[in-house]
Amino acid sequence: MKMIKSLVLGSAAVLIAVGGAQAADLPVKAKAVEYVKVCSLYGAGFWYIPGTDTCIKLGGYLRADVVVNANNDAGGNVNGAGGANNRFTNGFTWRARQDLSVDTRTATEYGVVRTFSEFTLSWTDDTYAGNPAAPGSTVYGPIGGGAVAGIAPLLGNVAPGSAPNNANAGAVAGGTLGVYYAYIQFAGFTIGKAISQFSAPWTNYPGNNFDGLVGGGGDVTGVNQFTYTAEFGQGISAAISVQDPTQYYQAGVNNLSAGGLFGASDYAGTIAPDIVGMVRVDQAWGLFQLSAAAHDNHAAYFGSTELTGHPDDKWGFAVQAALQIKNIPTGPGDTINIQGVYTDGATRYNIQDLANQYSAATIYGGSNMAGAYQSVGLGFAPDTVFAAGTQQQLTQTYGMRGAFNHNWDPYWSSSLYGAWASVQYNGTAKGLICNTPGLGFAAAVAAGTVTTCNPDYNIGQLGFITRWTPVKNLTFSGDVTWSHLDQKFAGTLSVPSAAVGKPAAVYQLKDQDTVTLLLRAQRNF
Repeated sequence: MKMIKSLVLGSAAVLIAVGGAQAADLPVKAKAVEYVKVCSLYGAGFWYIPGTDTCIKLGGYLRADVVVNANNDAGGNVNGAGGANNRFTNGFTWRARQDLSVDTRTATEYGVVRTFSEFTLSWTDDTYAGNPAAPGSTVYGPIGGGAVAGIAPLLGNVAPGSAPNNANAGAVAGGTLGVYYAYIQFAGFTIGKAISQFSAPWTNYPGNNFDGLVGGGGDVTGVNQFTYTAEFGQGISAAISVQDPTQYYQAGVNNLSAGGLFGASDYAGTIAPDIVGMVRVDQAWGLFQLSAAAHDNHAAYFGSTELTGHPDDKWGFAVQAALQIKNIPTGPGDTINIQGVYTDGATRYNIQDLANQYSAATIYGGSNMAGAYQSVGLGFAPDTVFAAGTQQQLTQTYGMRGAFNHNWDPYWSSSLYGAWASVQYNGTAKGLICNTPGLGFAAAVAAGTVTTCNPDYNIGQLGFITRWTPVKNLTFSGDVTWSHLDQKFAGTLSVPSAAVGKPAAVYQLKDQDTVTLLLRAQRNF
């Protein structure tokens, strides 16, 4: 038995050894490896996706901001806790942001199919935890909706703020996810979330980093749209587009019968997209662009039910011209960017979404007037106003912005920029605002404390930025911006107590100023 067991084990060992030797002698088939190859068809940075004929490019930036004298990262201390100019006003606001973009291109018999997406992860710390107007660490969500708390008892439920960057206002603490762009381009069509065809090529930034510049349309974070663009050669192109107005282009249809100083925004459902057209000439000397938009103002009911009736829809419009001049004698790469805009019932095409706090401005300041506790400057700019039993009255605005951009050397550059916007109401709208019973102004006008009741106002802005780029794609910058609110009310107004520490008192109606400093470090890749 022992002999048989030894024979079996020995035979097995021989078989294993022979099998191993045979396996070692057999040719081994190498595992297929697909190498990433450079795609030179669409410029630097593109690579073929392994196993496909699609090219891809990854890009983005990491940015750190500190804004001095501001309660938000987008604009100045224009309303809410920032506009209070007291102990609720922040000395600074911080933000850290990571941006990532994905660009794919595929050549087809119909031309190039392109997809592009860009999203950001941001963390913003811009208020203290006990602020009743903005509990917790405020995220960069809607600015206009909660930013006017400083005089909310009088303003009422103002126009809903735009949602800059499509921020998730319900995100935990100060962290947010922003979807900037997500679109497909094919055979001349652009479908998805992209920059509006109304915007100038520099969107909101003719030379600045400051986000709250008025004086022109420019949704830098894109808008949902369906667009066809035609290229005619020689740098000439034209586009026709329909785009969603709800997130970025609704400044408010205000029902003055709801009380407060300027009533309450009273939107019905959205039934019509904005219609946008654009023509551009882009050549070696610079570019010229002319754009126009039509915007439907669709209000709900005069009262709380259908039985109260409603005003008719009113279509507004906006027109804008933009000019860039290159090759100017001050130095290589220097440019002048300038644009002008007029709107009638389409305010957001002038006071753009990241500047929307300037369309609901409430800025407090000092006063030397006897009997006045302090002063306050007011500016409000919805698309339309109406009262029970009346039709919508369109709000008109004018605006412009521009910049001179100069390169001192390969490492240093500066820009001097400015902007202006004027908001004007027609006679009927002024009568409704100043004389509608139940509004804050009507009682003050009747009592003679408001000696001039005129809701028109202007915004002026002037800024200067200097950038240092010690190595490629790494830039440090300092951007200082002065903003002036030129309001047309005169006299005094009794203001109830507000959540940002302002007592119920008599305030002088007066022009106001604010200054911010934006410090930024940014690494592009």
